[in-house]
Amino acid sequence: MSVAGGPASDQLLAGDQALASGDWAAARAAFTSALESGDEPVALAGLGEALWWLGEFPTAIGYRERAYAAYRRRDAPDDAGRAAELAVRLAIDHWANLGNAAAAAGWAARADRIVAAAGLAPLAGWVRLLEAYDAVDPKEAEALARQACEAARAHRDLDLELCALSQLGTALVGQGRVKEGLRHLDEAMAGALAGEGTPGTVVYTSCNTIMSGNACAAYARVVQWVRAADRFTSRYGCPYLFAYCRARYAAVLVAVGDWAQAEEELAVAIAATRNALPALHGEALAVSAGLRLCQGRLEEAERLVAGLTDHPAAAAVTARLALLRARPAQAELVARRRLADAGETSLRGMGLVALLGEARIDQGDPAAALALGQELIELGRLQECEVAEGYGERLCGQAYAAGAALAEPESSTIAPDQAREHLSRAAATFVRLGMPYEAARSRWLLATAVRHETVDRAAAEAQAAFDTFCGLGADRDADAAAALLRELGIPAARVGPRDPASLTSREREVLELLAEGLSNPEIAERLYLSRRTVEHHVARVLAKLGLRSRAEAAAEAVRLRAR
Repeated sequence: MSVAGGPASDQLLAGDQALASGDWAAARAAFTSALESGDEPVALAGLGEALWWLGEFPTAIGYRERAYAAYRRRDAPDDAGRAAELAVRLAIDHWANLGNAAAAAGWAARADRIVAAAGLAPLAGWVRLLEAYDAVDPKEAEALARQACEAARAHRDLDLELCALSQLGTALVGQGRVKEGLRHLDEAMAGALAGEGTPGTVVYTSCNTIMSGNACAAYARVVQWVRAADRFTSRYGCPYLFAYCRARYAAVLVAVGDWAQAEEELAVAIAATRNALPALHGEALAVSAGLRLCQGRLEEAERLVAGLTDHPAAAAVTARLALLRARPAQAELVARRRLADAGETSLRGMGLVALLGEARIDQGDPAAALALGQELIELGRLQECEVAEGYGERLCGQAYAAGAALAEPESSTIAPDQAREHLSRAAATFVRLGMPYEAARSRWLLATAVRHETVDRAAAEAQAAFDTFCGLGADRDADAAAALLRELGIPAARVGPRDPASLTSREREVLELLAEGLSNPEIAERLYLSRRTVEHHVARVLAKLGLRSRAEAAAEAVRLRAR
C-alpha cells in the first residue's frame, strides 16, 4: 500500500495484520481509526472485509463500494486492478448475500469492462468464474469454469484455481455427473482448507460443496467436510457466510438428524437474510418450516410459509402440509406446478415427485404412484444418487401397500410381499446414508404394511421407528408409532420431560434464566438479545422439553442441575 507514514499508516498495518489472523473485531477497529484521516481506499476495503466476516453484510458492501469508487477516482498503477477485484467481490456479495441478481450482473459487467480496458489478463479468469456462477445452463457453466481453471493455472492464481475447480464440480453435479463433480468439489475443499488460498476461498468452496451436496443429496459428504473445517472455524469463524448457503447447510443438518444445530443455523440464516431480497429470506423460512413439519409442529410450519405461495423452496412444505391436512388434490397441484419448473427427471425435484406419488395414493391411484416410484429408482441409479433410490423404493412400497398389483391379479400375496421388500430396501438405504428421520418413516410404513402378516416384524420396526422419532423430537410421528405399538399389544408412551440434549447452547442459557425467575425483557437485557428473539427461544425450550409453562421450565432446570 502506498500511504505516507504516520498514525493512519500504522492503523492500516494493524488492520492488515488483524485480517490475516482472523481477528475481525480488531481489524474493524484499526481500519475505522485509519478512516478518521479520510477515505483511504485500502482502509475502506479492509473495513468492508472485516464487517463481512462479522456478518454485517449490507454495511460491508457499502464500504466495498466506497473503496471501489475511491480506486476509480485515483490513477495509481495498481488502482484499476484493485477496483476490478472489488467489482468481482461485489458481484458475489450481491448474488450470495443479498440475492440481487440484477446488481450482481451489473458488477460482473463492470469487472469485465475494467479488466478488458486495462489489459488485466490475470483477472480475466475471475470474470469467467462470475459468468460460470451466473450461468443457468450447467453445460455452459462447465465450459466457463474450465476457462477459469486454465486462466488460474496460466497466472498461478491458487485462489482462482480452487474456486474454479469448485464451480466446475457444481456444474458437473448439475448435469447429473455426480461422482465426477463431487471429486472436483472434494479437491477444491482439500486445497482450500490446507491453506493454499485465502480464507475467502474457503467460504466459496464450502458453500459450493454444501449447495451441490444438497442438490444431489450427498448429505453425509457435506457433514464430513463441515467437520473437516473445524480448525478453520475455530480460527476464522463460520465459513458458511453466503446467505443461501447457511439455509442449505441447515437443511443438511435436518436430513442427518442434527436438529439442535439446524435450529441455530436457521436462526442465523433468518436474521442474516432479513435485509436481503425476499427470495433468500424465503429460502431460510422454508427450511425452518420443513424442520417444524418433521417435529410435528404443523401450525408453526404454516405460519412460516404463509406468504411464500410462489417461492420454489416452499413447495415441498406446502405440499406436505396439504397431505397432512387430508387435501391430496391440493398437494398434487402444488407439486406439479413446481415440478413444471424443476423437472421430474432432475434430482432437484425428487422430493416433490415422492410427494406427488403420495398424493396419488391418497386419491386412490396407487398405480400412478408406483410408476413415479420406479422413475425415482431409475433416476437415482442413472445419477448416482442413493437418496433418490430410497425415496423411490419407499414410494413403491407405499403403492403396493395401498393395493397396487401389476403382476398376476390372482396372486393375493404379491402386494404385501412387494411392499415389504421395497420398504425394507428404503429403510436400509436411509440407515446407510445416516438419515434417521427418513429411515424411521420407512420403518413405520413397513410396520404398518406387515402388521397383519408378521406381527413380530411389525413390532420390531415400529419400536425402532418410535425410538428414533422420540430421540429426534418428531412428536407427531412418535405418537403415530406409539399408536401402532399399542395396536400390536405393546405399551408405548413418553413420560416426563424430553431429552434436554436437544436444546441449543443459547436455549440452555434461556432455561437457566427462566429458573432464576427472569422475565423475557430481563432475559433479553442479560443476553443482549431482542425481546422477540427471547420469545422465540422460550417457545422452543417449552416445545422441545414438552413443557406447558415457564414455571414447569424453571422446575425442569432445577431437576437437571440436580442430576
